[in-house]
Amino acid sequence: MADYQKMYYILCRAVDKALDILPEEALEVRRVLQLALDQAEEKYIDTVED
Repeated sequence: MADYQKMYYILCRAVDKALDILPEEALEVRRVLQLALDQAEEKYIDTVED
């Protein structure tokens, strides 16, 4: 069975690191990545609580 918890952790860590190193000028890229990270976190929390 797939370990979705581990996949979520790996992906979110990578996105978080990418956000840290992106230049401030890359506002649209930062916005897209942050939104995806927030949505994934929300979905994960909803899934875990069920």
